Amino acid sequence: MKKILSLVLAIVMVATMALTFSSCGKKTDWENIQEKGKFVCGYTLYAPMNYYEVEGDKTSAFIGFDTELATLVAQKLGVDIEFQEIVWGNKYVELNTNTIDCIWNGFTSNSKDDDGIERSEKVDFTYAYLDNKQCVVVKADRLAEFTSAASLAGKKATAESGSAGETFAKDSGATVEGVDAQINTFKEIKAGSVDFAVIDILLAQNQVGKGDYSDLAIVETIDIDPEVYSIGCRKGSDFDEKINEALVELLNEGKVEELAAKYNVHVTDSLMALKTAK
Repeated sequence: MKKILSLVLAIVMVATMALTFSSCGKKTDWENIQEKGKFVCGYTLYAPMNYYEVEGDKTSAFIGFDTELATLVAQKLGVDIEFQEIVWGNKYVELNTNTIDCIWNGFTSNSKDDDGIERSEKVDFTYAYLDNKQCVVVKADRLAEFTSAASLAGKKATAESGSAGETFAKDSGATVEGVDAQINTFKEIKAGSVDFAVIDILLAQNQVGKGDYSDLAIVETIDIDPEVYSIGCRKGSDFDEKINEALVELLNEGKVEELAAKYNVHVTDSLMALKTAK
C-alpha cells in the first residue's frame, strides 16, 4: 500500500513540475509581439475611426483616428502594425484564437453585450480614450414618429451585430436585423427595410445629412447614455499595459489631442487627467 501511495505521489509531483515548467516557458502576449516584430489590429470600416480616403471614384489611403493612433502606438513600442479587417460580431473569436492581438475600432468598453455580460469580463481594456454615445438614425421625413425611446418598441431596427447599438435596440423592444458593419445600416434605412438604425454618433455625424445619406437624420429627442472607447486585449494579456504606456507618452507630446482635432472627436477627461507634460 505504501509503495502504491509513493508511486501516486511521485506521479503527482512529476505532473506538477511539468505544468510549472510549461507555465514558466509560456510567453506573454507582449513577448510574442516583440518576437514577431508586429501586432495585428482588428478593425471594421468606420469613419472617422478606420476608413479609406476617397478621391473621385477611387479609394486611396487608409486613414482615421484609430488608424493613425494605433500606428503611432506601434512606433512608440518599436514594432510594426498589421491592420486586419474583421466581422464585428466575431471580434472575441478573432481575439481569443490569436488571429488578432487587439480590437481597436471604436470599441465601447462601458457596456454589456446582448447576452447581458459586461464586455470588461471578456477582454482586458486599456484606458478609455474617446467619448462616444449611440444615436438613432431615421429617414428625415419620418422624424415626427420618433419622439422617445418608448416610440421604438415594436418597430424594426438595424445595427451592427455584436454592437452596443444592437443591445440598445433590443432593449427598446424593437426587432433587430443585424449587419456585419455599421456603415451598412444606412443602406437598410434608405431601402425602407427597417424603421431606424442605432449606431455610434461619431459615424452618424460623419455620414448623415450628406451625399448619398442627405435624406437621413439623427433623432435628437432620443438621448442615449454616454459611452467611452477603449482598446480590447485578451484576458490576462500584458499588451494593454504597453498600449497604456504609449498612449500616455503620446498624450504628453500633444499627439492625441492633435489627432482628435483633425478628426473632430473628443478625448475622454479620464485620459486627459493623465497628462503630465508642461
